[in-house]
Amino acid sequence: MDGILALWKERGMTSHDCVFKLRKILKTKKIGHGGTLDPDVDGILPICIGKATKVIEFMQDSGKVYTGEITLGYATTTEDASGEVVATTPIETPFSQNEIDNIMKLMEGEITQIPPMYSAVKVNGKRLYEYARAGLEVERPKRKAQIKSFRRISEPEYDKENKTQSWRFEVVCGKGTYVRTLAVDTGKKLGVAAHMSDLTRLESGGLKPAQALTLAQVAQAVAEDTISEYLLPLEYGLSAFDKITINEKTWLQVKNGMRLAPEVFGLDSMPKKPIALYYQEKVVALYENNPKEKNKLKPLKMLRTEV
Repeated sequence: MDGILALWKERGMTSHDCVFKLRKILKTKKIGHGGTLDPDVDGILPICIGKATKVIEFMQDSGKVYTGEITLGYATTTEDASGEVVATTPIETPFSQNEIDNIMKLMEGEITQIPPMYSAVKVNGKRLYEYARAGLEVERPKRKAQIKSFRRISEPEYDKENKTQSWRFEVVCGKGTYVRTLAVDTGKKLGVAAHMSDLTRLESGGLKPAQALTLAQVAQAVAEDTISEYLLPLEYGLSAFDKITINEKTWLQVKNGMRLAPEVFGLDSMPKKPIALYYQEKVVALYENNPKEKNKLKPLKMLRTEV
């Protein structure tokens, strides 16, 4: 079994849990996921099966779309609703829509984030959440994140009794963005404690909710022998790459991993980004510039040796 599956991860389980269950349902060990989702987050989890596992890393690089909720008034250890409260700033006077929108707009483009302590980022060989669980604070590396858009999608709601203010948002972002931290930093720019109180991933690797199945639906499709109808070809995971069709002569060279000039692929100059090579309508390899050899491209990833 080979292909890409859009799984709708339900809340209460890890991404690893999903892969573990799918290996049993699909009766195959060669399964991987294209981007971790926290247990409290639901939404699209790209699943690569069989030969499609070769494209996981490239699906992880693609943009993602999330919808969620920011709550002002208190911050937590985990930066989301599951953590313990570590700081409070009672909201005595709610912020206006314009104040909120202006701050969110400032956070679009390339931003710098400090990953949350409860995250899988490694520092000195250990993951940050391991330090956090041991009650230790360590210096966290700053990271760049690309925020294509960050906008409010609901009316801000003020809770007079608890002195909090919340609203829903949508964010379109690049690889490695911590949406929890985006929520916390929104609060910081407004001068108050904040956390991400809800999150759903609506798009990842080009996969959307309309294509997705829950684990129960996957099991049902397997039982009804219709699962193949929901599997996308590995080519789907490489749709962001420029497509170059090659002939049989070039295919034999590519198959052997040869370094080739751009002219061989019908290009006038060296491409700025990796290219996807197709032979007989199947993607066979990704090629990229070879910095050690001027005017030559080298294999980035061999995807098929037979077509």
